[in-house]
Amino acid sequence: MKYKLVAIDMDGTLLNSNNQVSERTKVIIEKAKDKGTHIVLSTGRVLKSALSYSRSLNLKNPIVACNGAIIVDENANIIYKKPIDNSLVKEIVNLAMKKNIYYHFYDESRFYSHVKVDEVLQFYNEGNGNTIIDIKVFQDIEEIIKLKDLNVYKFLFIDDNRAKLQDLRMDLDKLGNIGTSSSWANNIEAMGLNVSKGEALRELCNRLKIMPEEVIAIGDSENDLSMLTFAGLGVAMGNGDEFIKKEADYITDSNDEDGVAKVIEKFVLE
Repeated sequence: MKYKLVAIDMDGTLLNSNNQVSERTKVIIEKAKDKGTHIVLSTGRVLKSALSYSRSLNLKNPIVACNGAIIVDENANIIYKKPIDNSLVKEIVNLAMKKNIYYHFYDESRFYSHVKVDEVLQFYNEGNGNTIIDIKVFQDIEEIIKLKDLNVYKFLFIDDNRAKLQDLRMDLDKLGNIGTSSSWANNIEAMGLNVSKGEALRELCNRLKIMPEEVIAIGDSENDLSMLTFAGLGVAMGNGDEFIKKEADYITDSNDEDGVAKVIEKFVLE
């Protein structure tokens, strides 16, 4: 089988524990590009962060960001977007505030929250020197809702108390028109209904006239499951969640052992 597109999650997959792309992975990605393979970042991250990494790798390929809520083409033009219904934003914020759970949400380039947490910004701004993500801190959600052309693509909730997170997740699911997922043990993510990396990848492949069986998808967490299921070859990282490994067609090495590079070498370059 000739694979024409490789969709790669970022955190825990493409990026190692230092939030960086290894030199070996960079070389292998360049070889795959030279062969004409589409290398597509498919991430839960805000678009601006994904664009920065894509440019540092000189990919010039489409990007799936915000867990599939937005797709840009090789020139960074938005070709698909499914933001959360603005009528639900206030309700979602109130749920998080009531449960005293940290949250932020984002549009294409900026975070919004009621409090600034330096550790969160540092996470997104480290590992790739030219990534600068800022945050708009607000006192009242009403001042954000009234912004013209507001597009909220994803909410992220973080708390080390899993019971609190699961309770919040159940409440979010009850709202309707909201889909939930997770990318780390201590977070919950909320997007518009039926928004996922898998659905975005389906949309992108339709545009590129690429069949699912010509796709490799690589990931490590719950929010990657939909694209691993869609792809002809779904690959779980060695450091990935156990239930992702059980659903995958193939398990590669960890993100600190060049797992992504090894997949591309084996299935694209050999």
